[in-house]
Amino acid sequence: MFRRFLIAAGVLTLLGAAAPIGQAVAASSPRAHQQHVYYRYICGISRSSTHAECFAAVRTDAKGRILSSPTVSGYGPTQFHTGYNLPTTVSGSHTVAIVDAFADPNVLADLNHYNAQFGLPKMKKCKKKTTGACLAVLNQNGLKSPLPTGNTGWGLEISLDVQVAHAICQSCRINLFEANSSSFSDLGTAVNTAARLGADAISNSYGSFQNDCSTQSAYNHPNIAVTVSAGDSDFGIACPANQNTVVSVGGTNLQLNNDNTYKSESVWNTQPGEGTGSGCSTVISAQSWQTSASNWAAIGCGSKRGMNDVSADADPATGAAVYDSFGQGGWLVVGGTSLSSPLIAGVYALAGNASTFTYPAQSVYLSPGSLHDVTTGNDGSCPSHPLQCNAGSGYDLPTGIGTPNGLGAF
Repeated sequence: MFRRFLIAAGVLTLLGAAAPIGQAVAASSPRAHQQHVYYRYICGISRSSTHAECFAAVRTDAKGRILSSPTVSGYGPTQFHTGYNLPTTVSGSHTVAIVDAFADPNVLADLNHYNAQFGLPKMKKCKKKTTGACLAVLNQNGLKSPLPTGNTGWGLEISLDVQVAHAICQSCRINLFEANSSSFSDLGTAVNTAARLGADAISNSYGSFQNDCSTQSAYNHPNIAVTVSAGDSDFGIACPANQNTVVSVGGTNLQLNNDNTYKSESVWNTQPGEGTGSGCSTVISAQSWQTSASNWAAIGCGSKRGMNDVSADADPATGAAVYDSFGQGGWLVVGGTSLSSPLIAGVYALAGNASTFTYPAQSVYLSPGSLHDVTTGNDGSCPSHPLQCNAGSGYDLPTGIGTPNGLGAF
């Protein structure tokens, strides 16, 4: 089965398509001419307590075949920076760490293909005395070798994470940690290593759906923004995004004006079972600054952790342009909450304030007026507590406090 929905013609050039599980459904649009968009999840969906899957959703044709092209489609650096009102660089030395499973041997070459396309400087390989923007590719223990085996699904995830993180913070060092496998044990080792080697933010674009896991120490690193994707299977909790020590990141559909300025956003939800995750943990307590949100009582989580904190673009209909030569051989359009996590990690690095908070998710709750408040859309059905699956004014679970509008909330 393949997911299909409609978007207004002209929003994006058709380069990819849409999803692998589901029946055709039409999204409302004010325009008369529309085009079909299909996508599928490149890593599948995990409900395992021991293993995660990546959350990248790549455009396909109607038969589920990934569409790659020699020409670019999807949002690039200009769209994200203009749309979210962000600078491109930050003064001083800042690092975004990316944690993924398996290896992508072409990651640096593909990043520089991306840079050349969008007029960004060539990215250097990090060396001992390298300062400024560079890429280090390391194993889960922080060593240059041996690297794990290659995997084309996770390889596309790696391309997405590295290219988006660099697009957002173009002066940042990027440390890519490639875990030996997709087990939470190996991924957790990589997260701990990323924290030990120094990072302003650590992006984790993976997880396990309907897994309300207990406390995971690997994701508890004070003074570091540990961003985690909320998942792509609609309303429901996910691990490790349920942890109260991380920045849980939901997904939206980001609409831009013709000059790339912000137009609107809504909850990413293609059809039942396909869209951003959200939910209340039953095992993890909420932090005091989350329960202090003005409309917390209406959420219905009580004293338990609400997932999410913040959100960003994730809908494959408004996905990112990604270049991948390892498995796909061209330009793709990729979404999923795998897009929103490295995007938010890059924003935290640009802001440079993560170290001032024990848990940097607190920052967005302190400055809700510095975010876009997403008030439309839903990610499923929750009749008892509507703000658990519906966007609304103020805090809601699908989009958290909101999406970036400059750096004021970070």
